[in-house]
Parts: sequence; C-alpha cells; structure tokens
Amino acid sequence: MSSPADAKHTQHTLTAVSTMLTPLERLRVDAAGEGLYHALHRDSVEDVIRDLKERGAEAVLMSVSRCQHDETGARLANMVREFPRIPAVAILTELEPRTPQTVLTLGRSGVRTLIDVRHPAGWRELRNVLMADRATDVQRLALAQLTADLAGVPADCWRFFEALFRCSPQVSTVRILARKLDVLPSTLMSRFFRAHLPAPKRYLAMARLTRAASLFENPGLSVANVSNHLDYSSPQSFGRHVRTVLRITAVEFRQRFDGEGMLHRFREELVLPFLPVLRTFTPLSGPPGWLPPREQQIRVSAKQQNG
Repeated sequence: MSSPADAKHTQHTLTAVSTMLTPLERLRVDAAGEGLYHALHRDSVEDVIRDLKERGAEAVLMSVSRCQHDETGARLANMVREFPRIPAVAILTELEPRTPQTVLTLGRSGVRTLIDVRHPAGWRELRNVLMADRATDVQRLALAQLTADLAGVPADCWRFFEALFRCSPQVSTVRILARKLDVLPSTLMSRFFRAHLPAPKRYLAMARLTRAASLFENPGLSVANVSNHLDYSSPQSFGRHVRTVLRITAVEFRQRFDGEGMLHRFREELVLPFLPVLRTFTPLSGPPGWLPPREQQIRVSAKQQNG
C-alpha cells in the first residue's frame, strides 16, 4: 500500500493540468488521467491562471459547459494571450442550446483544440493530446537538434546531454545531476576537465537558462514565476545566475532570448566546437573493472554481511 508521501511524490512527477470542469467531468477526467497527469480542479479562470504562474501547470482543460458566459470567454482570451506556449484544450460532454455559440467563442478566444468525449475514443484522444504536450516545445526541439549534432557519440555521452533536458527542474546542481546519472560528482567533473571540455556546471546552467527563456515566451509569467518553476531559491538568485552565466540582467535576458535562441547559444558554445572530443567522450563509464557507486556499495555491503 502506498503512503501519503508516495502519493504526493507521484503527483509532483506527473504533468499538472489545471481544469475548469463540472463536478461529473472532474470525476471522469481524473479516471481517464490516472497515472498520466495530475488534475488541479478550479472554479474560475483566475484560479487557473494562478496555477500557471505558481504551480507550473503545463496544460489547461476547459469544459464547454463551464464557458457559456460571455465574460468567461473574455478572460480566456486574455489567458491564452498571456500564456501562448501552454496548450488550452476544451472538452464537450453534452450538447446544450448554447453549445454551438460557446464553441465559436472558445475559438475566438484562442482555444484551438476541442475534443468530443461523449464517446470512449474521445477520452483516448484527450490522453494523447495531453501527453503529447508533456514535454515543452524547447525540450523537444533541444533533444531533436542534439540527436542530430551528437550522432555517433558514445551512449553515456548522449545520456549526459539527454539528462540536461529531460531531468526535472529540481535537478539544479551537478551533485544532483551526477546522482541521477549514477556517477560521483567529482568523477564527472574530473572527466570533463581531463577532456578539456567546459565544466558540467556550465552545461547544466545553460540548459536551465534555455528552459527559462522558453518560459519567458509566456508574457503572463514574471521573473518570480519562472525562478519558482525552475527551483531557484528566489528571483534574486535567478538574476545572479543570469548575470554570472551571461553577464546580463534578468530583464535583458528576457528581452534578448527566446527558447530557440538560447538553445542556439547552447549548441554554439558548448556542443559544436567540441564535437571531435565528444565523439569519443565517455563521461559516465570508467576503466575496466569500474563499477557505478551504487554497485560498489552493494558489493561492499555483501562482503561485510558474508564476513
């Protein structure tokens, strides 16, 4: 039986979807998304916007039945303008007299995806749509571009670069990243140094700023919102990080870079000039007989138990 702590951890690892639904729709959406996404059920557009700013919701799910008031359409239009990179999806569970007009209003508000869930196929389509948007645009773009740039590199070299863009925002230090990759931080840093490559800290910092630049494409997100999303301790900490890495202020960073622009800089500074080295670089594996730290611990424990 899972504990409350396990349940809380699972919620944080799932895609957060902010919703505005009827009570019955909430139950059905929860059932359809079990294990795939975590629904944050809200009663107003303002509450949904708060989820986007403060809780890192990655998608919005609206009920046609809850959007039949004219003022709701106006607030939705503002939301879509402020958060253009966050997908907004409408679902239709029943036909009502105002349904055709409401659907038109949703379209004018910028909601481009409408899914009819009156049939089982609609729920499958909804899951597919939400899961397709689980990775952000810049993550997909980064992994696609790096796959081409790093074709033929050793498997564990690719694992390092893949982790930079697949890991959660909570992976904010080389120590945490090394733990995810099952290598000692000192070993990881030493291997980059001996290969005359930029430090792993530089790669991680630039990858995090690529994510930040992508988030800033949503005008509704403030510096405080973005720093919170990416697990910086404060907006001031984020600002110091930007200044240290790029020698500009957070405001200048927002004005000068979008996600694609920062990804271009990441590749130009940290990947393309070092391709000859990276094609033979093995940052996670060691000499013959080397074992990952966890395996070393397991073997030491086994020897101790066997006396």
